[in-house]
Amino acid sequence: WVVDPASNTYYRWLFVISAAVLYNLTLIIARSVFWKLQDNYSTWWFVLDYICDAIYLMDMFVQLRTGYLEQGLMVKEVHKLRIHYTKSWTFKVDVLCILPSDLFYLAIGGNKTFVRMNRLFKYPRLFEFIDRTDSHTNHPNVFRIFNLILYILIIIHWNACFFFQMSSWIGFGTDSWVYPNVSTPDNGSLARMYIYSFYWSTLTLTTIGETPKPEIDIEYLFVVVDFLIGVLIFATIVGNIGSMISNMNASKAEFQQQMDGVKRYMDLSKVGKDLEKRVIKWFDYVWTNKQTMNGEDILTNLPDKLRAEIAIHVHLKTLRRVSIFQDCEPGLLVQLVLKLKPSVFSPGDYVCRKGDIGKEMYIIKKGKLSVVADDGKTVYATLGEGGVFGEVSLLNIPGNLTGNRRTANVCSIGYSDLFILSKEDLWESLTEYPDAKVKLFERGKDILMKDELLDEEAAAQAVVIEESTQDRLVKLETTVDTLTTRFGRLLGEFSSSQAKVKRRLFQLEKKGHIDSQSLCGFHTDSYSYHCE
Repeated sequence: WVVDPASNTYYRWLFVISAAVLYNLTLIIARSVFWKLQDNYSTWWFVLDYICDAIYLMDMFVQLRTGYLEQGLMVKEVHKLRIHYTKSWTFKVDVLCILPSDLFYLAIGGNKTFVRMNRLFKYPRLFEFIDRTDSHTNHPNVFRIFNLILYILIIIHWNACFFFQMSSWIGFGTDSWVYPNVSTPDNGSLARMYIYSFYWSTLTLTTIGETPKPEIDIEYLFVVVDFLIGVLIFATIVGNIGSMISNMNASKAEFQQQMDGVKRYMDLSKVGKDLEKRVIKWFDYVWTNKQTMNGEDILTNLPDKLRAEIAIHVHLKTLRRVSIFQDCEPGLLVQLVLKLKPSVFSPGDYVCRKGDIGKEMYIIKKGKLSVVADDGKTVYATLGEGGVFGEVSLLNIPGNLTGNRRTANVCSIGYSDLFILSKEDLWESLTEYPDAKVKLFERGKDILMKDELLDEEAAAQAVVIEESTQDRLVKLETTVDTLTTRFGRLLGEFSSSQAKVKRRLFQLEKKGHIDSQSLCGFHTDSYSYHCE
């Protein structure tokens, strides 16, 4: 039994151990200072304390069985997991956290809960849960604001406890700075003690209110330290909240910047008011429905595999609606899905016009489009969500009587979201799937024959010409391969002859039969000698 640190089970366990850590983080210090809190509910604290201790012990067992990555693979061998955990700093901290410090109760009394302070060293597990939640949640900015508020409340809580303890050491009611005399009924209740201390701590750390002036040196020193901590907290609050607000509005700011740039361009270019209104309405529609201008760019940092899986999840059902792509190879569909490009058309925009050369096909994601006559008023048909048009023109089928030109005008009735697949992208994908290419051609021919838009004689002649061309290409490739082989053989023979001539020359010079000074010219490339 091994726990995967990336699993939901591990995440849920982090929540349990974080609750125990948060319990100790807030209540050990409070019970140490506010004695009534400890005395009034001592039985409950006894039960909760040892429940948390049991959770700490269980966490050690969980970490002992938590896998880790080694060279990209999850290690699941128990003995390796044990060695990995016991040699880590986490194990030493965990042992420190479960030391039986409660035994000091026997010497100093059962209400001195500060002896359990060693439980606070478990705080890294709380931070781990917070980091994991930050990466899991769909609303990270909201969670970060909540997390920041939690940190601030914990700091104010601890400071309130320090203030009350300082008042106890100095003496309750001895001056105007410390907590008032607890012997009076109004100031002796637990609620009044904590709320007053929390209020004083909040005013001091946030530096937004007036507190009683210190009267002795230790009080001055305590307030100075509090003010320094307060300045740091205030700066952290302002910086973090400002950063969170900026992140929340980052996409809106980027969109607004692009929109302002288009507005300035239209103003400088003296674009008409009607066109300017249409452009602004298009921007409004895009932002309202998509919340981003560059949805594809958001996924650029993902590896190709994950990006493909997201694209398949979003677009594969849409692509399967296209008749010519039904029953195609999954690999081809995956490639085509990655090449789909979203586009938005405004009311009255022509997606394509009759007579245009077909270079793209369109899949309707959302909206309605009309097939209209040349006058733009007569409506022949209405296309809705899931409709497809222009797919046959991508295949360049021989014998197509339309000549790969559009046969109708298609106009957007309202705002329409379409996916576009270009001819270049389709043919680039088909080069790797020749069998799918043949099936697509056959399916496209069936569609043209059904609509009586296919010249079968021209198609047959084109097939013969294509086969002849293919045969010629095969012969040409064979000839090129033969010439390449022969050239390589000749080049090898030339290199071998050149090496032999060099060796022979070296041997003759070594034996003294050729005087190097009388050798005026020697050309190894043509194997010729020349003497002056």
